[in-house]
Amino acid sequence: MGNLDFIKLFGGLFGGLAFFLYGMHLLSTSLEKMVGGKLEHVLRSMTSNRFKALLLGMGITIAIQSSSAMTVMLVGLVNSGIMELSQSIGVIMGSNIGTTATAWILSMSGISSDNPFVQLLKPSNFSPIVALIGIILIMFTKSSKKKDIGAVCVGFAILMFGMTLMGDSVEPLADMPQFKEIILMLNNPIVALLAGTIITAIIQSSAASLGILQSLALTGSITFNMAFPIILGQNIGTCITALISSIGTSKNAKRVTAVHILFNCIGSIIFLVGFYAADAVFQFAFTDAPISSFLIAVVHSIFNVVTTFLLLPFCGLLEKLAILVVRDKKAKGKEERDPHEVLLDERILRSPSFAIAECRNVTAKMAELVRETLISAIGLLSKYDADIAEQVEINEGIVDQYEDKLGSFLVKISSKDLSNNDSNDVAQLLHTIGDFERISDHAVNIVRAAREISDKNLKFSEKATEELRIITNAILEILDITTDAFVDNDMRQAIEVEPLEQVIDGLKAELKKRHIRRLQEGKCTIELGFVHSDILTNYERISDHCSNIAVCMIQIKDSVMDTHSYLNEVKSSGEPQFMKYYNRFAERYVLPKSSAQAAETVPTTAE
Repeated sequence: MGNLDFIKLFGGLFGGLAFFLYGMHLLSTSLEKMVGGKLEHVLRSMTSNRFKALLLGMGITIAIQSSSAMTVMLVGLVNSGIMELSQSIGVIMGSNIGTTATAWILSMSGISSDNPFVQLLKPSNFSPIVALIGIILIMFTKSSKKKDIGAVCVGFAILMFGMTLMGDSVEPLADMPQFKEIILMLNNPIVALLAGTIITAIIQSSAASLGILQSLALTGSITFNMAFPIILGQNIGTCITALISSIGTSKNAKRVTAVHILFNCIGSIIFLVGFYAADAVFQFAFTDAPISSFLIAVVHSIFNVVTTFLLLPFCGLLEKLAILVVRDKKAKGKEERDPHEVLLDERILRSPSFAIAECRNVTAKMAELVRETLISAIGLLSKYDADIAEQVEINEGIVDQYEDKLGSFLVKISSKDLSNNDSNDVAQLLHTIGDFERISDHAVNIVRAAREISDKNLKFSEKATEELRIITNAILEILDITTDAFVDNDMRQAIEVEPLEQVIDGLKAELKKRHIRRLQEGKCTIELGFVHSDILTNYERISDHCSNIAVCMIQIKDSVMDTHSYLNEVKSSGEPQFMKYYNRFAERYVLPKSSAQAAETVPTTAE
């Protein structure tokens, strides 16, 4: 073999592999951008039903064309406490079935027929057209969705070009004696199994190693007897990505990887023993016959489908085996996880859309904690309790941690290649976490006001108390509407927030005016005046932050971020929907008449 032939062979093989891996990366990331926002919702809809989990794992893997990405995602989710180990097992099994779709696509490169319609199915014939369509969509369309579809087309074309390049480069191997000597070693099932495992582990892609095998099959030198254990080894080797990803994770996250490895190892042992035992008895004639790329896809699918349905009834046993492999350290007592611990695993950054959805879920937890904190703080105004006051301040510290960790994580996500929708979602969350955090700050301010009232034994007049009760109810309602709107992503509720905020602004202005009048008339002390003013100021600012959150939701939905213009337009135009809600809230929160107003309505007596 000459140097030139050697360079041509390995240049073509590794160059084709490089194109293949890049095409697979572009294809999977583009598909993920298109469907990624739905992945989290789909996974969250999962119940303990193992069949549903199986279908979800299969569907998501087909959608993103990467079982490795799916498994790494599961490691991150279990490490974050978002999913349980038991829930992930069915998904892993489904993922193994979903990954067989790639082998079927690659098997089309082996199509040979004189029929022109059949020839059109060969990727080398139609992938240039697919690439052209993709380039047109990327360069000449403005829609991000169409650009993503274009990227999927280009990724597919590059992948198939890499496959063709690998196939063309290995063609001369069929006549090389050195190659035949190496191939003879693969007649040993254990050697073939290890070869498949090691090669897949090195390139960290079962699809790529399967592509290499399918390319070699085109030379006619690979028999069924050689390919069978290699395929099994490739399924074991693909676990390396999850194994690396699980380093430094929790015990349960490591067990996800253990389940993945156990699944493929047990399946491989069953198939190896079963096939070679049957071959010894029945002496199969096809074992020494050359295998086609199509048959490789068939074997790969049978292995994953049969192994899944053999082991699916034993999910509980797999979980116990994983726990046995990755043991807990002996501890005196079981540590309970803090329900407010912010767990955002960086492994889920591999799927930015999914990571954004998880940030939204964590922000929803933050919002619920803020609501609980503010309600507790407001309750202290009527009945002070030192323990509750302390808990409010503790909660405010937790909310600060939410903001810090979410903010840092969202900044990391924003550095990724995001779709327009995902970029808008990141912007919305960054705005929102700041507003929720500021509401918790105002809750602490209210606690301080409540503490001052208690310590100095201050007491508002009956009229002031009734007035504060009315505006307090309005604040609690705007908080509920805003939190529910965000948590449920309910635009109908979000639209109600700004009209109520305007009503609260009017209440605050009127109450401030009345309190100044009481101070002037000597019916209220300066000390109470300061406390009253602090409460109203914090209420007003809370309603402002609620407004910011709701308006941000509305603006992001409309792909606009000009809050001031939106508010000015809504308020000045007398928009019917705005006025409808404004009038409803204005009627609900009517202040009792002040002394001055009551005096004006008293009829004069004629002398």
